[in-house]
Amino acid sequence: MERKIAGFHQDEEGHWVADLECGHTQHVRHHPPQFHRPWVLTPEGRARFIGTTLDCKTCDESRETSD
Repeated sequence: MERKIAGFHQDEEGHWVADLECGHTQHVRHHPPQFHRPWVLTPEGRARFIGTTLDCKTCDESRETSD
């Protein structure tokens, strides 16, 4: 399910995590070539992505188990 990004925080290892509107979280790492997200490295880049959507895998899993 697509959920809006409400904010960001760093985990205990310093990796960036998106806080989603549903209350779940998702890592948004920048580790080329697997993950190319240079925007996550700056406050301005992260701010530009507030309100954009990510697919929340936790919501997807919850939906599948309730069907």
